[in-house]
Amino acid sequence: MSSETADEFHEMREPRVEKVVVHMGVGQGGRELADAEEILGEVAGQQPVRTQAQATVGEFGIREGDPIGAKVTLRDDDAAEFLQTALELTELDRSQFDDTGNFSFGVEEHTDFPSQEYDPNTGIYGLDVTVNLVRPGYRVSKRDKASRQIPSSHRLDVADAVAFVEGQFDVEVNA
Repeated sequence: MSSETADEFHEMREPRVEKVVVHMGVGQGGRELADAEEILGEVAGQQPVRTQAQATVGEFGIREGDPIGAKVTLRDDDAAEFLQTALELTELDRSQFDDTGNFSFGVEEHTDFPSQEYDPNTGIYGLDVTVNLVRPGYRVSKRDKASRQIPSSHRLDVADAVAFVEGQFDVEVNA
């Protein structure tokens, strides 16, 4: 067995989902934001937190610090379970993956999720999903004490991420 073949099956080379961030941006507070938080809580199975505007944008009537959206961060089994459902609702393209193997996609209508039904009083909301993939050992670059760079041979790239997503979640990534 060559060293390349041995590396393919090494447990430290196997990618995993570090976290999944599900975000709904509504652009303003009030009833729309409350509805978005409720929908996000039901879809993700976790209590969302509000996101605030980072800067003032006069054209949209948004001031810095205004609540404009909600997000949920899922990890471990919750993240995998959510991805299993969400990836069935969208088509992935290779261009949605960044250089380090992370990817994002959108779900146009929250009513696509099995647990959701259309309510004319609520309307239809879309949501954004960002998935962070890592290999074991990435914490070394993020820790405060004795942090080190990850060698280029251990970094996740687009091809590795696409292969992982296709194998793990049984979806096809378009070229």
